[in-house]
Amino acid sequence: MSIHGSGPPVHVPEAHPVPGAGAGDAAAPGSGVPAADSTVPAHAARNASGRWDHGTPLDRQVFVVVDLETTGLSAEADRITEIAAVRLRGSDVLGEFATLVAPGVPVPAFITALTGISDAMLADAPPLHHVLPAFHEFARDAVLVAHNAPFDIGFLRAACAACGEPWPHLVVVDTLELARALVSRGEVANYKLGTLARLFDAPQPAVHRAAADARATAHILRSLIARLQRAGVHDLSGLLRCTGHPGEPQAV
Repeated sequence: MSIHGSGPPVHVPEAHPVPGAGAGDAAAPGSGVPAADSTVPAHAARNASGRWDHGTPLDRQVFVVVDLETTGLSAEADRITEIAAVRLRGSDVLGEFATLVAPGVPVPAFITALTGISDAMLADAPPLHHVLPAFHEFARDAVLVAHNAPFDIGFLRAACAACGEPWPHLVVVDTLELARALVSRGEVANYKLGTLARLFDAPQPAVHRAAADARATAHILRSLIARLQRAGVHDLSGLLRCTGHPGEPQAV
């Protein structure tokens, strides 16, 4: 598993880096040097009562953009094979998290054809109960973001249940919902991740691998936030209203 960014690195000995998963604008992989992070701490997103502060300016809010690869579409019947995430604040990438995950079941042939992830690749991958605590630490005190969030969040909630861990109290933003609110059908034929990545000139196209897709989603999120700011929306509360979740989503 590779985790790069500000703060002490999280190390899980059994984990293995995903090829090509670096730290973007954060520290170079393997450098041992944390990314520069002199901005407002992540916990500024919570107020004194421990509730999320929806008045946090968008350029100071910490987001963790996550993407998963799985053995299928059912959170109940299928398993996670890869988790990747990008932690960012404004235009700053604070770190990246990327690891393969041993699913404990064979990977279907059509999934290998789609993602390139095979049983052989996962033979030495860490199990979910080792990966999940490290991911939760990486996402601590951040707003969680995913494209078509019910899919990824459904698998993460099922993973927590399988590992006997409580689901952390997280505000979730779905870039699919946000794009539907901010991007007209005259601009795109659909709201798929690859389509939006092309619209916003994402530096890495979505290729059905978690690291590349998380980076593409992070770029899309920044582009959508820029549209919100041009429209006069500058805080987390305004962003959540655009996705139809003006309060704190308890389940996605």
